[in-house]
Amino acid sequence: MAARWAVLGLLAACVASAAKESVLNMCMDAKHHKTKPGPEGALHGQCVLWKDNACCTAKTSTEAHQDQSYLYNFNWNHCGVMPEKCRQHFIQDTCLYECSPNLGPWIDQADTSWRRERILNVPLCKEDCELWWEDCQDAVTCKENWHKGWNWTSGTNQCPRGFMCQPFKYVFPRPADLCEKIWSNSYKYTTEHRGSGRCIQMWFDPANGNPNVAVAKYYAQNGRDASPAPRAVLLLLLPALLALL
Repeated sequence: MAARWAVLGLLAACVASAAKESVLNMCMDAKHHKTKPGPEGALHGQCVLWKDNACCTAKTSTEAHQDQSYLYNFNWNHCGVMPEKCRQHFIQDTCLYECSPNLGPWIDQADTSWRRERILNVPLCKEDCELWWEDCQDAVTCKENWHKGWNWTSGTNQCPRGFMCQPFKYVFPRPADLCEKIWSNSYKYTTEHRGSGRCIQMWFDPANGNPNVAVAKYYAQNGRDASPAPRAVLLLLLPALLALL
């Protein structure tokens, strides 16, 4: 009996270790993501930060820069033309979402028809969130949650009847409101700073390496709420664990 529990403990430790490692370099199961991350030397524009190891293809990176792309048929200019300095943040947001292999600790299950997984509560660096809000405060929108509730009868997103277009600074009074609400809590506002190793950077200089690698490792080792299970490893070892109980 003691030997059986020793083996069970060893297997459990292996699963825990695999759980930490499995989320450090992975792509979520979503609409345009690759199955596994890898080099993509031809990434376009702002997405080039991830060219050495990306979950997006060159085609996806090009479409990420369009005002209305085939990716989701989403129109950023639904209340008039979005200012260029604001638009750059939404391009960067799209590049991070589509290309980063370092979001594993925050991948969660999704119950939508177009993706099986999503990111939830990714800790965004203070500077990234606040600069996003600062550059977009005078842009105009009619909704605080851009994931749902649109009028799609034209094939692209339009403001629902009764929703008024107004500046971001009224729809999102604080930086945290923008970063957390606009994509259904995909991001979480933090007071952690760039370079701290405790928050994900949307913007970084690839010449200095990808700082989000260390951030993902920190949260994989120290945990977070609703941390995802190591899918492949659990499925492989679960029968052995159950047989020993």
